Amino acid sequence: MSTSRLGRLGVRLDTSLELLQELAPAAPGPRVLATVVSTAGSTYRKPGARMLIMADGSYLGLLSGGCLEADLKLHALEVLKSGTPRAVEYDMRGPDDLLFGIGAGCEGAMRVLLEPAGAGSPAAAALAAAGDATRAGLPASLVSVHESADLPLGTYGAAPPLSSVLIRAATQSVADGASRTIDWKDGGRRTRAFVQFLAPPPHVLICGAGPDARPVASTAHALGWRVSVVDHRPAYVVAADFPGAEVRLSDPHLLRSAVDIEGCHAAVVMSHHLLSDAAYLRELARGDLPAYIGLLGPEARRMRLARELGPVADALKFRIRGPVGIDIGAVTPEGIALAIVSQIHAWFAGRGGDATVNSAANSLAALTRIEVSTPTATNSAP
Repeated sequence: MSTSRLGRLGVRLDTSLELLQELAPAAPGPRVLATVVSTAGSTYRKPGARMLIMADGSYLGLLSGGCLEADLKLHALEVLKSGTPRAVEYDMRGPDDLLFGIGAGCEGAMRVLLEPAGAGSPAAAALAAAGDATRAGLPASLVSVHESADLPLGTYGAAPPLSSVLIRAATQSVADGASRTIDWKDGGRRTRAFVQFLAPPPHVLICGAGPDARPVASTAHALGWRVSVVDHRPAYVVAADFPGAEVRLSDPHLLRSAVDIEGCHAAVVMSHHLLSDAAYLRELARGDLPAYIGLLGPEARRMRLARELGPVADALKFRIRGPVGIDIGAVTPEGIALAIVSQIHAWFAGRGGDATVNSAANSLAALTRIEVSTPTATNSAP
Protein backbone atom coordinates (compact mmCIF):
# COMPACT_ATOMS: atom_id res chain seq x y z
CA MET A 1 0.00 0.00 0.00
CA SER A 2 1.22 3.51 -0.75
CA THR A 3 -0.07 6.67 0.86
CA SER A 4 -0.64 9.81 -1.19
CA ARG A 5 1.17 12.98 -0.19
CA LEU A 6 -1.35 15.55 0.93
CA GLY A 7 -0.78 19.09 2.00
CA ARG A 8 -1.74 20.52 5.35
CA LEU A 9 -5.48 20.27 6.10
CA GLY A 10 -5.75 17.39 3.65
CA VAL A 11 -5.61 19.51 0.50
CA ARG A 12 -4.13 18.13 -2.71
CA LEU A 13 -1.34 20.11 -4.31
CA ASP A 14 -1.12 17.89 -7.41
CA THR A 15 -4.05 19.42 -9.29
CA SER A 16 -3.25 17.92 -12.70
CA LEU A 17 -6.77 16.46 -12.87
CA GLU A 18 -8.49 19.84 -12.58
CA LEU A 19 -5.97 21.63 -14.79
CA LEU A 20 -6.33 19.07 -17.58
CA GLN A 21 -10.10 19.40 -17.49
CA GLU A 22 -9.93 23.18 -17.62
CA LEU A 23 -7.24 23.46 -20.30
CA ALA A 24 -8.26 20.59 -22.59
CA PRO A 25 -9.56 21.65 -26.02
CA ALA A 26 -13.29 22.27 -25.85
CA ALA A 27 -13.92 20.65 -29.22
CA PRO A 28 -14.41 16.89 -28.90
CA GLY A 29 -11.66 14.90 -30.48
CA PRO A 30 -9.54 11.80 -30.02
CA ARG A 31 -7.07 11.99 -27.18
CA VAL A 32 -5.18 9.69 -24.84
CA LEU A 33 -4.98 9.95 -21.07
CA ALA A 34 -1.58 9.02 -19.65
CA THR A 35 -1.51 8.30 -15.91
CA VAL A 36 1.47 7.44 -13.72
CA VAL A 37 0.38 4.32 -11.83
CA SER A 38 3.61 3.35 -10.06
CA THR A 39 7.12 4.67 -9.53
CA ALA A 40 10.41 3.61 -7.96
CA GLY A 41 13.42 5.73 -7.13
CA SER A 42 13.64 9.36 -8.18
CA THR A 43 10.96 10.46 -10.66
CA TYR A 44 9.70 13.85 -11.78
CA ARG A 45 6.06 12.99 -11.06
CA LYS A 46 4.43 10.50 -8.70
CA PRO A 47 1.50 8.06 -9.02
CA GLY A 48 -1.70 9.86 -9.96
CA ALA A 49 -0.01 12.45 -12.19
CA ARG A 50 -1.75 12.78 -15.57
CA MET A 51 -1.33 14.26 -19.01
CA LEU A 52 -3.46 14.37 -22.16
CA ILE A 53 -1.98 13.57 -25.56
CA MET A 54 -3.97 14.76 -28.58
CA ALA A 55 -4.20 13.06 -31.96
CA ASP A 56 -2.03 15.79 -33.52
CA GLY A 57 0.78 15.07 -31.06
CA SER A 58 0.20 18.11 -28.86
CA TYR A 59 -0.20 17.49 -25.16
CA LEU A 60 -1.18 19.03 -21.84
CA GLY A 61 0.73 18.30 -18.67
CA LEU A 62 4.03 16.56 -18.03
CA LEU A 63 4.94 13.19 -16.57
CA SER A 64 8.67 13.81 -16.76
CA GLY A 65 10.88 16.80 -17.30
CA GLY A 66 10.47 16.24 -21.04
CA CYS A 67 12.50 13.00 -21.12
CA LEU A 68 9.64 10.58 -21.80
CA GLU A 69 7.01 12.63 -23.56
CA ALA A 70 8.27 11.96 -27.11
CA ASP A 71 8.17 8.22 -26.52
CA LEU A 72 4.79 8.45 -24.77
CA LYS A 73 3.38 10.22 -27.84
CA LEU A 74 4.38 7.28 -30.03
CA HIS A 75 2.62 4.85 -27.70
CA ALA A 76 -0.39 7.17 -27.55
CA LEU A 77 -0.74 7.11 -31.33
CA GLU A 78 -0.79 3.32 -31.23
CA VAL A 79 -3.49 3.42 -28.55
CA LEU A 80 -5.55 5.78 -30.72
CA LYS A 81 -5.17 3.52 -33.75
CA SER A 82 -6.06 0.32 -31.95
CA GLY A 83 -8.46 1.70 -29.35
CA THR A 84 -6.78 -0.61 -26.84
CA PRO A 85 -5.29 0.75 -23.60
CA ARG A 86 -1.78 -0.29 -22.64
CA ALA A 87 0.72 0.15 -19.82
CA VAL A 88 4.33 1.06 -20.59
CA GLU A 89 7.32 1.03 -18.29
CA TYR A 90 10.45 3.15 -18.16
CA ASP A 91 13.41 2.16 -16.01
CA MET A 92 16.18 4.76 -15.90
CA ARG A 93 18.06 3.41 -12.90
CA GLY A 94 21.24 2.39 -14.68
CA PRO A 95 22.93 1.73 -18.02
CA ASP A 96 19.77 0.02 -19.32
CA ASP A 97 18.32 3.52 -19.62
CA LEU A 98 20.33 3.83 -22.84
CA LEU A 99 18.21 1.07 -24.38
CA PHE A 100 15.29 3.47 -24.49
CA GLY A 101 17.36 6.03 -26.38
CA ILE A 102 16.52 8.52 -23.63
CA GLY A 103 19.64 8.67 -21.50
CA ALA A 104 17.85 10.74 -18.87
CA GLY A 105 19.94 9.55 -15.94
CA CYS A 106 17.06 10.17 -13.54
CA GLU A 107 17.71 6.99 -11.51
CA GLY A 108 14.01 6.16 -11.32
CA ALA A 109 11.40 3.87 -12.83
CA MET A 110 7.84 4.65 -13.88
CA ARG A 111 4.83 2.70 -15.13
CA VAL A 112 2.31 4.66 -17.20
CA LEU A 113 -1.22 3.68 -18.21
CA LEU A 114 -2.37 5.01 -21.61
CA GLU A 115 -6.03 4.85 -22.60
CA PRO A 116 -8.45 6.54 -25.02
CA ALA A 117 -10.07 9.52 -23.31
CA GLY A 118 -12.21 11.19 -25.96
CA ALA A 119 -15.79 12.28 -25.44
CA GLY A 120 -17.96 9.40 -24.27
CA SER A 121 -15.06 7.25 -23.09
CA PRO A 122 -15.09 5.61 -19.65
CA ALA A 123 -11.97 7.59 -18.73
CA ALA A 124 -13.56 10.93 -19.63
CA ALA A 125 -16.67 10.07 -17.61
CA ALA A 126 -14.66 8.98 -14.55
CA LEU A 127 -12.46 12.08 -14.61
CA ALA A 128 -15.43 14.40 -15.07
CA ALA A 129 -17.25 12.92 -12.07
CA ALA A 130 -14.16 13.13 -9.86
CA GLY A 131 -13.41 16.67 -10.99
CA ASP A 132 -16.97 17.81 -10.27
CA ALA A 133 -16.65 16.46 -6.72
CA THR A 134 -13.26 18.00 -5.92
CA ARG A 135 -14.19 21.40 -7.35
CA ALA A 136 -17.17 21.34 -5.01
CA GLY A 137 -14.78 20.78 -2.09
CA LEU A 138 -15.57 17.06 -1.74
CA PRO A 139 -13.14 14.11 -1.75
CA ALA A 140 -13.24 11.50 -4.50
CA SER A 141 -11.33 8.47 -5.74
CA LEU A 142 -10.24 7.04 -9.07
CA VAL A 143 -9.10 3.52 -9.88
CA SER A 144 -6.51 3.05 -12.63
CA VAL A 145 -6.41 -0.62 -13.60
CA HIS A 146 -3.11 -1.22 -15.37
CA GLU A 147 -3.00 -5.04 -15.43
CA SER A 148 -5.99 -7.38 -15.56
CA ALA A 149 -7.19 -10.47 -17.37
CA ASP A 150 -10.82 -9.77 -16.50
CA LEU A 151 -11.32 -6.05 -17.01
CA PRO A 152 -10.26 -3.62 -19.74
CA LEU A 153 -7.35 -1.48 -18.62
CA GLY A 154 -8.38 2.04 -17.78
CA THR A 155 -9.56 4.59 -15.26
CA TYR A 156 -12.81 4.02 -13.36
CA GLY A 157 -14.93 5.49 -10.61
CA ALA A 158 -15.96 3.37 -7.63
CA ALA A 159 -18.74 1.51 -9.44
CA PRO A 160 -19.27 -1.42 -11.83
CA PRO A 161 -17.75 -2.73 -14.00
CA LEU A 162 -15.09 -2.71 -11.27
CA SER A 163 -14.99 -5.83 -9.13
CA SER A 164 -16.31 -5.66 -5.58
CA VAL A 165 -12.71 -5.81 -4.34
CA LEU A 166 -11.75 -2.67 -6.23
CA ILE A 167 -14.96 -0.83 -5.34
CA ARG A 168 -14.32 -1.51 -1.67
CA ALA A 169 -10.72 -0.36 -2.05
CA ALA A 170 -11.87 2.89 -3.66
CA THR A 171 -14.44 3.49 -0.93
CA GLN A 172 -11.90 2.74 1.79
CA SER A 173 -9.41 5.07 0.12
CA VAL A 174 -11.80 7.98 0.63
CA ALA A 175 -12.53 6.92 4.21
CA ASP A 176 -8.81 6.69 5.02
CA GLY A 177 -7.81 9.76 3.05
CA ALA A 178 -5.00 7.83 1.37
CA SER A 179 -4.13 6.33 -1.99
CA ARG A 180 -3.09 2.71 -2.28
CA THR A 181 -1.79 0.12 -4.72
CA ILE A 182 -3.68 -3.11 -5.39
CA ASP A 183 -1.84 -6.23 -6.54
CA TRP A 184 -3.46 -9.62 -6.12
CA LYS A 185 -3.79 -12.96 -7.86
CA ASP A 186 -6.89 -15.11 -8.07
CA GLY A 187 -6.45 -18.50 -9.66
CA GLY A 188 -3.27 -17.38 -11.35
CA ARG A 189 -4.95 -14.26 -12.79
CA ARG A 190 -3.24 -11.07 -11.67
CA THR A 191 -4.86 -7.67 -11.17
CA ARG A 192 -2.88 -4.50 -10.54
CA ALA A 193 -4.43 -1.11 -9.92
CA PHE A 194 -3.64 2.27 -8.45
CA VAL A 195 -6.45 3.57 -6.26
CA GLN A 196 -6.07 7.32 -5.94
CA PHE A 197 -7.59 9.35 -3.14
CA LEU A 198 -8.39 12.83 -4.39
CA ALA A 199 -8.62 15.46 -1.69
CA PRO A 200 -10.05 18.80 -2.79
CA PRO A 201 -7.57 21.34 -4.11
CA PRO A 202 -6.80 24.31 -1.86
CA HIS A 203 -9.49 26.98 -1.55
CA VAL A 204 -8.11 30.49 -1.07
CA LEU A 205 -10.19 33.48 -0.01
CA ILE A 206 -8.98 36.94 -1.08
CA CYS A 207 -10.49 39.80 0.91
CA GLY A 208 -10.15 42.80 -1.34
CA ALA A 209 -10.55 42.99 -5.12
CA GLY A 210 -8.21 45.83 -5.97
CA PRO A 211 -5.92 45.70 -9.01
CA ASP A 212 -3.12 44.04 -7.03
CA ALA A 213 -5.47 41.21 -6.02
CA ARG A 214 -5.83 40.15 -9.64
CA PRO A 215 -2.34 38.59 -10.00
CA VAL A 216 -2.77 36.85 -6.63
CA ALA A 217 -6.01 35.28 -7.85
CA SER A 218 -4.59 34.38 -11.26
CA THR A 219 -1.44 32.83 -9.77
CA ALA A 220 -3.49 30.71 -7.37
CA HIS A 221 -5.89 29.75 -10.14
CA ALA A 222 -3.00 28.75 -12.41
CA LEU A 223 -2.05 26.18 -9.75
CA GLY A 224 -5.50 24.63 -9.97
CA TRP A 225 -6.66 26.11 -6.67
CA ARG A 226 -10.18 27.27 -5.97
CA VAL A 227 -10.31 31.04 -5.49
CA SER A 228 -12.98 33.25 -3.92
CA VAL A 229 -12.72 37.04 -4.00
CA VAL A 230 -14.83 39.45 -1.92
CA ASP A 231 -15.01 43.22 -1.76
CA HIS A 232 -17.46 45.86 -0.53
CA ARG A 233 -16.85 48.19 -3.49
CA PRO A 234 -19.09 47.46 -6.52
CA ALA A 235 -16.57 49.02 -8.92
CA TYR A 236 -14.01 46.37 -7.91
CA VAL A 237 -16.31 43.37 -7.97
CA VAL A 238 -15.93 42.54 -11.66
CA ALA A 239 -15.91 38.84 -12.46
CA ALA A 240 -14.08 39.42 -15.75
CA ASP A 241 -11.09 40.73 -13.79
CA PHE A 242 -10.78 37.41 -11.93
CA PRO A 243 -11.10 34.56 -14.47
CA GLY A 244 -11.86 31.24 -12.83
CA ALA A 245 -12.61 32.80 -9.42
CA GLU A 246 -15.86 33.20 -7.55
CA VAL A 247 -16.36 36.94 -7.02
CA ARG A 248 -18.77 38.29 -4.39
CA LEU A 249 -19.91 41.76 -3.33
CA SER A 250 -20.07 41.84 0.45
CA ASP A 251 -19.79 44.19 3.37
CA PRO A 252 -16.71 43.08 5.37
CA HIS A 253 -18.84 42.74 8.49
CA LEU A 254 -21.06 40.25 6.64
CA LEU A 255 -18.23 38.13 5.28
CA ARG A 256 -19.59 34.91 6.78
CA SER A 257 -22.91 35.34 5.01
CA ALA A 258 -21.17 35.74 1.64
CA VAL A 259 -18.56 32.97 1.85
CA ASP A 260 -18.30 29.58 3.50
CA ILE A 261 -15.26 30.57 5.54
CA GLU A 262 -14.87 27.12 7.12
CA GLY A 263 -14.56 25.75 3.58
CA CYS A 264 -11.56 27.98 2.85
CA HIS A 265 -8.06 26.73 3.61
CA ALA A 266 -6.29 30.10 3.43
CA ALA A 267 -7.23 33.77 3.32
CA VAL A 268 -5.36 36.90 2.21
CA VAL A 269 -6.60 40.22 3.56
CA MET A 270 -5.66 42.99 1.13
CA SER A 271 -8.44 45.56 0.72
CA HIS A 272 -6.08 48.55 1.28
CA HIS A 273 -8.78 49.96 3.54
CA LEU A 274 -7.85 49.85 7.21
CA LEU A 275 -11.34 49.56 8.70
CA SER A 276 -12.36 46.98 6.11
CA ASP A 277 -9.28 44.88 6.82
CA ALA A 278 -10.06 45.08 10.53
CA ALA A 279 -13.63 43.91 9.86
CA TYR A 280 -12.39 41.02 7.70
CA LEU A 281 -9.99 39.96 10.44
CA ARG A 282 -12.73 40.08 13.08
CA GLU A 283 -14.88 37.80 10.93
CA LEU A 284 -12.00 35.42 10.30
CA ALA A 285 -11.22 35.34 14.04
CA ARG A 286 -14.68 34.00 14.89
CA GLY A 287 -13.68 30.44 13.99
CA ASP A 288 -10.59 28.27 13.70
CA LEU A 289 -10.56 28.24 9.90
CA PRO A 290 -8.93 29.20 7.69
CA ALA A 291 -5.80 28.27 9.61
CA TYR A 292 -3.64 30.47 7.39
CA ILE A 293 -4.39 34.20 7.18
CA GLY A 294 -2.11 36.52 5.24
CA LEU A 295 -2.16 40.28 5.81
CA LEU A 296 -0.79 42.66 3.20
CA GLY A 297 1.06 45.77 4.30
CA PRO A 298 4.08 46.90 6.32
CA GLU A 299 4.68 46.29 10.00
CA ALA A 300 3.48 49.75 11.07
CA ARG A 301 0.09 49.08 9.48
CA ARG A 302 -0.04 45.65 11.09
CA MET A 303 0.57 47.20 14.49
CA ARG A 304 -2.13 49.78 13.90
CA LEU A 305 -4.56 47.01 13.00
CA ALA A 306 -3.58 45.13 16.14
CA ARG A 307 -4.52 48.16 18.24
CA GLU A 308 -7.78 48.49 16.33
CA LEU A 309 -8.63 44.83 16.92
CA GLY A 310 -7.75 44.74 20.61
CA PRO A 311 -8.22 41.24 22.12
CA VAL A 312 -9.10 39.82 18.69
CA ALA A 313 -5.46 40.27 17.68
CA ASP A 314 -4.46 37.79 20.36
CA ALA A 315 -6.95 35.25 18.97
CA LEU A 316 -5.33 35.56 15.54
CA LYS A 317 -1.65 35.71 16.43
CA PHE A 318 -0.80 32.07 15.68
CA ARG A 319 -2.76 32.02 12.41
CA ILE A 320 -1.77 35.25 10.74
CA ARG A 321 1.23 36.05 8.53
CA GLY A 322 1.81 39.73 8.26
CA PRO A 323 3.35 41.17 6.25
CA VAL A 324 2.36 38.27 3.99
CA GLY A 325 4.71 36.64 1.52
CA ILE A 326 8.16 35.12 1.21
CA ASP A 327 10.98 37.67 0.89
CA ILE A 328 12.02 37.25 -2.72
CA GLY A 329 12.72 40.93 -3.26
CA ALA A 330 9.48 41.40 -5.19
CA VAL A 331 8.68 44.91 -6.41
CA THR A 332 5.91 44.42 -8.98
CA PRO A 333 2.32 43.33 -8.31
CA GLU A 334 3.07 40.09 -10.13
CA GLY A 335 6.19 39.48 -8.06
CA ILE A 336 4.37 40.22 -4.83
CA ALA A 337 1.61 37.84 -5.90
CA LEU A 338 4.23 35.16 -6.51
CA ALA A 339 5.69 35.78 -3.03
CA ILE A 340 2.25 35.52 -1.42
CA VAL A 341 1.13 32.38 -3.22
CA SER A 342 4.56 30.78 -2.71
CA GLN A 343 4.25 31.22 1.04
CA ILE A 344 0.75 29.73 1.02
CA HIS A 345 1.95 26.80 -1.08
CA ALA A 346 4.86 26.20 1.30
CA TRP A 347 2.51 26.33 4.26
CA PHE A 348 0.14 23.80 2.67
CA ALA A 349 3.11 21.51 2.03
CA GLY A 350 4.42 21.93 5.58
CA ARG A 351 7.60 23.59 4.34
CA GLY A 352 8.80 26.29 6.70
CA GLY A 353 5.52 28.13 7.11
CA ASP A 354 5.66 28.07 10.91
CA ALA A 355 9.35 27.62 11.63
CA THR A 356 10.13 31.32 11.88
CA VAL A 357 7.38 32.50 14.18
CA ASN A 358 8.67 35.43 16.18
CA SER A 359 10.46 34.22 19.30
CA ALA A 360 8.56 36.79 21.35
CA ALA A 361 5.26 35.03 20.67
CA ASN A 362 4.91 33.92 24.26
CA SER A 363 5.83 37.22 25.83
CA LEU A 364 3.27 39.56 27.34
CA ALA A 365 4.09 42.24 24.79
CA ALA A 366 3.35 39.84 21.92
CA LEU A 367 -0.25 39.50 23.03
CA THR A 368 -1.02 42.90 21.55
CA ARG A 369 0.61 42.10 18.24
CA ILE A 370 -0.28 40.16 15.12
CA GLU A 371 2.67 37.84 14.81
CA VAL A 372 5.00 37.57 11.84
CA SER A 373 5.90 34.05 10.69
CA THR A 374 8.04 34.74 7.64
CA PRO A 375 9.81 37.81 6.23
CA THR A 376 7.71 39.35 3.48
CA ALA A 377 8.14 40.38 -0.06
CA THR A 378 8.20 44.14 -0.39
CA ASN A 379 4.50 44.93 -0.10
CA SER A 380 2.77 47.97 1.21
CA ALA A 381 -0.75 49.10 1.83
CA PRO A 382 -2.12 52.48 2.84
